[in-house]
Amino acid sequence: MSRLVAKNEHFVDHALRVLLGLGLLSLTFVGPHTALGYIGLVPLATGLLGSCPRYSIFGVSTSVCSQHAQPPQEPKCQVLIMP
Repeated sequence: MSRLVAKNEHFVDHALRVLLGLGLLSLTFVGPHTALGYIGLVPLATGLLGSCPRYSIFGVSTSVCSQHAQPPQEPKCQVLIMP
């Protein structure tokens, strides 16, 4: 599954999306019983997958792993000659 979608969400982002999705989805069963609660499927799905399509389009990532994805560069050393 990791080959199909790039992980671009931080753990906090995951948790907030899942909670928001469950909260919106609960509106279809509890409270006003409106079909607009099905919008909660979108943040629930992106939270469970760990990938947000909008983040991918705009090149944004809140994932901790993506910040360290680039290989470390070798430090540039300078030789100082003391007289």
